[in-house]
Amino acid sequence: MVTVDITGDDSPMFQMTGTHWVEHQAAMAGVPWVNVATNGDTDRDMEDLGRALNRLNLDGFVSGALRSDYQKSRLERLGQRLGLRSWTPLWHHDGLQHLQDLVDHGFQVMITSVSCEGLDEGWLGTVLDEASLQRLAELAERYRFNVEGEGGEYETLVIAGPHLPGRLEVAFDIEWNGHRGELRFH
Repeated sequence: MVTVDITGDDSPMFQMTGTHWVEHQAAMAGVPWVNVATNGDTDRDMEDLGRALNRLNLDGFVSGALRSDYQKSRLERLGQRLGLRSWTPLWHHDGLQHLQDLVDHGFQVMITSVSCEGLDEGWLGTVLDEASLQRLAELAERYRFNVEGEGGEYETLVIAGPHLPGRLEVAFDIEWNGHRGELRFH
């Protein structure tokens, strides 16, 4: 499992909030974990990721991109440069169905940041279930955002699932600036 850890203020490519928990997920699942630190600058982020992937014995990598052509094309170009296959198994799957499948299969997905009209501070820390997923779908339709958050409308953290023998116990404060916010884990 490889995590890109953004050390700067922002990244148009990679998630920032809660990514340090991936180390704990990997340990719980019993899989190796590699952390790739980069400042989030688009000229360096893929170079840093490429250097880390080159040190591993791989023939390909999987990403969770759903709709972002920007993300998918950059990862595919990186794979081509490194001679690795880039695989995006969820590419263009129906966003609501994807979320429903996660809930149906026992994944506990927590919303860790929100940054679009329609999602307020009350969504921070929400774990998706049937009721919250229905509300999310209604808001996505009303405010015209991607229900799966693929446009950066929100970010998530899987705190439990069938691949983990337990549940991440997370403690956090909510940081809200009036129209966007995120969880600050401690």
